[in-house]
Amino acid sequence: MQYPAAWLKGSTLGESIASKLRLQIINREIKPGEILSENRIAADFGASRSPVREALKILAAEGLISLQRMGVHVNGLSFNNIEELYDVRFLIENFAWQRMAASDSAARITMLNQIIDKMDLAAKHNDFVEFAYQDFCFHEYIIKETKHTRILHLWTSISQIVITLMLITTKKIFSQQKKHIQSVIQQHQKLLECLQFRDTAIIQARVEEYFADSRRTLQTSLL
Repeated sequence: MQYPAAWLKGSTLGESIASKLRLQIINREIKPGEILSENRIAADFGASRSPVREALKILAAEGLISLQRMGVHVNGLSFNNIEELYDVRFLIENFAWQRMAASDSAARITMLNQIIDKMDLAAKHNDFVEFAYQDFCFHEYIIKETKHTRILHLWTSISQIVITLMLITTKKIFSQQKKHIQSVIQQHQKLLECLQFRDTAIIQARVEEYFADSRRTLQTSLL
């Protein structure tokens, strides 16, 4: 499994190494409690220690590892961590949808419909990487359209882990629960439909419904 090429475009070598390690850690190919060394990581990636240190600082800031004198301790991502992540996503996205509904959103609706069309096309081609990427783009577009500096800063701090979880979850859906793929698309369409109501209660109910379904899917995928 690998990240979408569009996601890694423009990344530094350190960021690229961090992305690969993040995927291995969250996917439990590298298990919680393991001790890694800079030299071993540098050898594995054919890189110098400088980009490896950059990668480790990124992962430490995300809480996935701890930098200790004896080496790099892998913390991993617990179910409690994931629950907290989804709590933060709900708060961000509920705010974003409410804010979008309060303004003229015709052009944004067109853009979001185009993203859903790309998700549908990826599903037809059985391309889980592209599907996960377009899913991520859908949510990130809404958040960026808030034009809210602090919200964007908060989103940026969790976005790398979010897309990694999306990749892992989407791969499992494509391989084990294909019937659920159209349900995922429909959930996005229902979110988009709620903009026409401009009713805060309806919008919140739709966002809550979406995240409840997403949590169930994620929990099933990570078992």
